[in-house]
Amino acid sequence: MSEFDGLVAVVTGGASGIGKAVATRLAEQGATVAVLDVQPAEPFASFVADVGDRASVDAAISAVAARFGRIDIVVNNAGISAVGTVEETSDEDWARVLNINVTGMARVTAAALPWLRRSPSASVVNLCSIAALNGLPRRALYSASNGAVLGLTYAMATDHVGEGIRVNCVSPDTVATDFVERMLAGFEDPDAERAALNARQATGRMVTPGEVAGAVLYLASPLSGSTTGTALEVDGGVSHLRTRR
Repeated sequence: MSEFDGLVAVVTGGASGIGKAVATRLAEQGATVAVLDVQPAEPFASFVADVGDRASVDAAISAVAARFGRIDIVVNNAGISAVGTVEETSDEDWARVLNINVTGMARVTAAALPWLRRSPSASVVNLCSIAALNGLPRRALYSASNGAVLGLTYAMATDHVGEGIRVNCVSPDTVATDFVERMLAGFEDPDAERAALNARQATGRMVTPGEVAGAVLYLASPLSGSTTGTALEVDGGVSHLRTRR
């Protein structure tokens, strides 16, 4: 028996990358996993949804609840990247990224709240980034969106702790996913940029999706009942360690 047996978990952006790793680990631990994504997410119960559109989110969450009768865990993982300084970033970019990365989390959580309130093990885990608190080059918009996610996490944790709903976030450094490989392809020298990303961590390598998934499961677990309003860094030491090479 696992602490996740009988629980229903919603994972946004669960068709690939970190989201898929999280969905896989939750399913392995006995949770029933519903993935919300713009593309199908085999082998999980898949609900096509765009977190940038409230009607789409509301319909998907209603469909999950109708199928499984409950929602206990929400993992807000869906998000998009942005590379550039403020000078290089258009108003359209700002609107698009903030709508998905920040407002999208609020939409999904708001839609799930009526069901989370009924759960004896309600947990929301947001995917943030060390970019929320660390100045990274040419990540102005991405950093701003994650700063908002961090603040949103603390605010939601405060608002809903009295209802028995825990809200936390995981803040990784760069994670080795296909998403990152596509981002690297936009640089003049992808290999040099990849080497720089690896070297940034004290561990000398990027974070793996499985390592992020492990942190998400800790925060989502009913065994972590006293952990709320927490940002768990999974960053290879980049935020606090200053090693000499």
